Amino acid sequence: MQQVPPGKLIDLGGYKVHCYQKGTGKITVVLDHSLGGIEGYLLMEEIAEINKVFIYDRPGYGWSDSSPKKRCSQEIVYELGQLLEKADVSPPYLLVGDSFGSYNVRLYAHYFPDKVCGIVLTDGLHEQGMLNLPLSVKLLKSFFLSGFIISILGATFGLIRLLGNFKVFELIKPQLNKFNRDSLMLVKQSFYHPKHWLTMAREIWNLETSATQVQKANNLGNIPLISIKAKTFFIPLFSPFSSL
Repeated sequence: MQQVPPGKLIDLGGYKVHCYQKGTGKITVVLDHSLGGIEGYLLMEEIAEINKVFIYDRPGYGWSDSSPKKRCSQEIVYELGQLLEKADVSPPYLLVGDSFGSYNVRLYAHYFPDKVCGIVLTDGLHEQGMLNLPLSVKLLKSFFLSGFIISILGATFGLIRLLGNFKVFELIKPQLNKFNRDSLMLVKQSFYHPKHWLTMAREIWNLETSATQVQKANNLGNIPLISIKAKTFFIPLFSPFSSL
C-alpha cells in the first residue's frame, strides 16, 4: 500500500482498521465492500459531493491489519460497530452493502435498528441461495479456494503488482477507465498484497456461516431498503445515490 493511508487507523484491540470520511450531511453513508474488493473508493468522491460518506477496509484488506477472528458477518458487524464508535461517526447511517457486504449491513441493521435510516444493497447476496447449494457446488468451492494459493504467491513475488502496473485490470474490466485515477489506485493497491487474497479466502470459506447468521437475524423492521442488480459488474441499473 502507499505509505500514508488516506484516512486513519483505529485500534480494535490488537489490530488496526483503516477508515476514511469525507463530505458533510445530516446522515452518514456507510459503505461495506464486496468479497475481495474495496471498490467503495471509486464512489467516494461522487457521494461526498452531496453527503457525508464513511468507508472502511475490512480487516485484511487495504490498509487494515488482518484480524485473528473468524471472517464471518457477525464478527465483521461487531468490528464495524466498534469502528464507528471509536471514529466518532454519529448516526443515522445509510448503509450500502455491495455483494457480500449486503450480509453485513443487513445484520448490522438487525442489531442496531435505531442507528439505521436506510439500506441500499447493490448486487446483494441472498442467504437461501448460499445455504441451499448442492453438494457438488460446495465441493467446487473447496477446489476454488485452492486457487488462492496461486494468488497469494503471485502477490508475494510481485506478479500481481506487475499486472496492475501494465493495466491488465483495466483490460479485463474496461469500465475501470472511467473512474478517477487516484481512486482506482487506492482499490488496485490492495490486490498487490498477500493478506488481501488470504482474507478473501477466509471470507469465502465462512460464507455459509455468514448466511446462517443473516437468516437467523432477519428482522429489519420498518427500515427502508432498496436492492439494485447490475447490468454488468460495474454498471448498475440506476444510481442509488442520485436522489440522496
